Amino acid sequence: MMLAVFAAAGHDLPTLQTPEFWVAVAFFLFMALLVYKGVPGLIGKALDERADAIKKNLDDARKMREDAQALLAEYQRKAAEAEGEAQKIVEQARREGETLRAEAERKATEAVTRRVKIAEEKIARAEMAAISEVRGAAVDAAVAVSEKILAAKADDEIGQRLIADGITGLKSKLN
Repeated sequence: MMLAVFAAAGHDLPTLQTPEFWVAVAFFLFMALLVYKGVPGLIGKALDERADAIKKNLDDARKMREDAQALLAEYQRKAAEAEGEAQKIVEQARREGETLRAEAERKATEAVTRRVKIAEEKIARAEMAAISEVRGAAVDAAVAVSEKILAAKADDEIGQRLIADGITGLKSKLN
């Protein structure tokens, strides 16, 4: 009947043999089949599930960001505490270093003083030994000269004996 309407109006009848007609018929049948099977509802449901999953991921990401910010704040606080502690340790080490330096200076001063005292004692002993040696040499020289002088003046045996006794006595008295 529709064909008769087209023909009466003076239009060319669409032929059932054109490819465009059959493509249009197949398209409408396919769409009707999709609607009949409920595909648009399935697509809507899948899109809703996808939107819910994205929203859940965004919420999880927001929560992770908040947790990361809290963790960052905690680490920054701990870093500040650690820096303060490090400064205390450095200050303590500096004070201990000063104490050790002062103690080392005191010990070095004591050691130098002790060595100077020992050196002065050695010098005094060497000086006494030198004086004693000079006295001994002077006594020996005086005795030798006295012996020669007395030997020249006293020829007899008694004189020789007195001279020897006097020299021996003189040596013991001068040393």
